[in-house]
Amino acid sequence: MTRLSQLSTRCSLLALTAALVLAGCATTQLPPAQPVPPPVQPPVVMPPPVGPVGIPVPATPVLTPTTFSALPGWQQDDVRQAWPAFSASCAVLIKKVDWQAACAAARVVDARDAEAIRAFFETWFVPNQLRAVDGADTGLITGYYEPMLYGARKRGGAYQTPLYAVPDDLVSVELASVYTTLKGMRLRGRLVGKKVVPYGTRAEIARADVAGKELVWVNDAVEAFFLEVQGSGRVQLDSGETVRIAYADQNGHPYKAIGRWLVEQGELTSATVSAQSIKAWIVAHPQRRDELFNVNPSYIFFKEERLPDASVGPKGALGVPLTPARSVAVDPAFVPLGAPVFLATTEAGSAQPMQRLMMAQDTGGAIKGAVRADFFYGFGTDAAHKAGLMKQKGAVWVLLPKPAPDTLSR
Repeated sequence: MTRLSQLSTRCSLLALTAALVLAGCATTQLPPAQPVPPPVQPPVVMPPPVGPVGIPVPATPVLTPTTFSALPGWQQDDVRQAWPAFSASCAVLIKKVDWQAACAAARVVDARDAEAIRAFFETWFVPNQLRAVDGADTGLITGYYEPMLYGARKRGGAYQTPLYAVPDDLVSVELASVYTTLKGMRLRGRLVGKKVVPYGTRAEIARADVAGKELVWVNDAVEAFFLEVQGSGRVQLDSGETVRIAYADQNGHPYKAIGRWLVEQGELTSATVSAQSIKAWIVAHPQRRDELFNVNPSYIFFKEERLPDASVGPKGALGVPLTPARSVAVDPAFVPLGAPVFLATTEAGSAQPMQRLMMAQDTGGAIKGAVRADFFYGFGTDAAHKAGLMKQKGAVWVLLPKPAPDTLSR
């Protein structure tokens, strides 16, 4: 489960390289508080589009408009807890025409008044249930968190595992510059002569000489691997300073879940696999640790950031700090980044319902598909425990803004 650490809309490097060669190488007033519910339209399934020279484009999701009364637990959720995250989303979304009216109207809402906030969403948004192209209305909900590692600026003693900055020879190409239909997709590799070739896999990078690109050295290779999975974290240095290590780039290879591999190998069962059980397996099989890690060819490069306020979460793919228990990672091919989403699932490792308003503010290499979400738990041991156990089924509704009233467009 990588989220801000890895782009969820990524094509195979080799396939994309071949494709490129083939191609030629004022404060706004709220409208009345009693809106007319939008008509419920039957879902329409569109055939998946195909890009130039056969490159697949993410399929159009099935969005079924509904009403807020259809959202389980909508009236019970304390939406005040989601308001700071929504305000953070609006700082980005207000630049988009469709979101300007709603985000402008949000400025006059009392953040302390739950009913005013609920009325705001009911006035300005339409909930749309998200379904997979095959019609499934539930999917996998996982969790992630911000870990703490321990390290030093220089290698020595227990500090033997490096966290690398972006290598100088990593080339990144935004494919929208070649094909507009590939917006958000990126080709990564390195130049050999005039050709772009795949960058090294995890195993190859581990054997390569990346001297000079070490940000810090940490004392635990297992926690370093899981830092990549989480996408960002904190490192407490031997000097006493704590810094944030944030996602900077990735080697271009697809993320592969080591937990799934352990299940396929018969080492764990699908019912028991979790971050905790994976770590326990490594303790029991230390000689196979690198074999397990190399199942995932994806490798994350980091950058160091200051940590002036320990209460502020890391930035997600939207570019705003994540809010614990109110930010979620999604697949942006299906859910607009920044959009409010309503999540109906169960607590980590439990059958107790968890139904709440969230903000889609992050992405992840393992977060693929329409009804798929990764719940951000925040920082600390409790967050780590819950994120490791989170493997629940759930449903997702995307709240999309209504057209601006005529009075606002004059």
